[in-house]
Amino acid sequence: MSKLQSLFRDTVLYGLSSIVGRFLNYMLVPLYTHTMTAESGNYGIVTNVYAWTALLLALLTFGFETTFFRFANKPGADVPRVLSMSLQVVGTLCALFLFAVFANIDSIAALLDYSGHPEFVTMMAVVVALDAVQAILFGYIRYKKRPLRFVGLKLLFIFMSIAMNLVAFLLLPYLYARNPESYGFFNPDNQAYYIFLINLICTSSITLFLIPELSIYRPVADGRLLKEMLSYSWPLLLLSLAGILNLHADKIIYKWLVPGEAGEIQLSIYGAVVKIAAIMAMLMQAFRFAYEPLVFDSGKDNKESKEYQAKAMKYFVAISLLAFLAVVLYMDILRYLIGRDYWEGLGVVPLVMLGEIFMGISFNLSFWYKMNDETWWGAIFSFVGCAVLLTVNILFVPEYGYMACGYASMLGYFTAMALSYIVSRWRSPVNYDLKALSAYAALAAVIYSLSALLPDGEENMWLRLGVNTILILVYVGYFIKKDIPLKQIPFVNRFIK
Repeated sequence: MSKLQSLFRDTVLYGLSSIVGRFLNYMLVPLYTHTMTAESGNYGIVTNVYAWTALLLALLTFGFETTFFRFANKPGADVPRVLSMSLQVVGTLCALFLFAVFANIDSIAALLDYSGHPEFVTMMAVVVALDAVQAILFGYIRYKKRPLRFVGLKLLFIFMSIAMNLVAFLLLPYLYARNPESYGFFNPDNQAYYIFLINLICTSSITLFLIPELSIYRPVADGRLLKEMLSYSWPLLLLSLAGILNLHADKIIYKWLVPGEAGEIQLSIYGAVVKIAAIMAMLMQAFRFAYEPLVFDSGKDNKESKEYQAKAMKYFVAISLLAFLAVVLYMDILRYLIGRDYWEGLGVVPLVMLGEIFMGISFNLSFWYKMNDETWWGAIFSFVGCAVLLTVNILFVPEYGYMACGYASMLGYFTAMALSYIVSRWRSPVNYDLKALSAYAALAAVIYSLSALLPDGEENMWLRLGVNTILILVYVGYFIKKDIPLKQIPFVNRFIK
């Protein structure tokens, strides 16, 4: 029982830190979009650079966060040696990466269209290198079962970042406006710079707190261990790259497809409005923390595991569609999370959220190859989906702008989902309740279509909100009647006969 209690406690702590972290970072979006106009293009720069850092982080960690866990948990493993080898590989990659960036900074800045601001590239290069090393050290903290230290450092980073952003985007502009001579060091038009600088300061600070874990490192010369770890890590790298490209490829290539100021403005709008769809990402994160251990604990390819997967799929689709409806039908309220300059891009949100739902379904479908140790299937599905996403973006973004990104995301994830389902029917079939899934999808589509018929305009906002609330209650009522066993819920069952 004590092991189960420990597992539950650690899962809650890790999950809470991740979800709370996502939520608090999400709350920076209103701050940014209400202080940075879309026309400035600053938020487009931030969106583009952070997309690059996500891709580079996957490359520099090289799958070694998971590889460390695998080799540290082998019988008789020399954990400090495994940790040192992991740090050695990732540290070497980071050192080579930083050398290449600093030696070619002008060329790289020109390639990324940041010739006027090479400091953006240098700051974020250091950040991503530090993040890669931190990933291994945080993995070691998790291995040592020290969730409080893990959560404490993660939350410290978040609160430091929020505090410094409030100073940079609220306090300093206020002081500068009242007395510009005393605050001449502050440039209110270079807001992207302050976002990157804050990230650099916070990341560097957390690295200092990780010195106790870093001090365990000792130089290792073990060709056999290195070969085994690299052999295990490179498929993980491919899978990680495929996932990152599906999430961020459109933001990486956007400035090349729509060059100049127009591209930065459009990317600012797109980068801001898709944050509204982050609600779906937080739902996915919570679902994953709760669901993944349950399925893996139930065993490989047995009847119980497949029953769990079928039930979980139905509940995931039902709840995800409810989240989708709640966001798109209450857009009149949620749009105030971002500045008015960005409202013109809100039409892309339903497309991005549908893509997120398809991605979530793909996650549910992924257990057949994860439990059979055939994760390369996941890489294949993801890369095919990414190819679809890139093709649609390249062909249509120059003409249709960020709306094409929304369709590309939806089609890319749908492709990966469809392939995973088709192959799963051959390799490890699960009897999903397709009738129930189709009913939820059809009901959500009808509700969304009815809502779209309501009159536009500020003067009709309360009418729309009232009717949309009734439509959502219809969906909730159907969900409760079909799939929520109220009689099994304590206290509630007293009122049900």
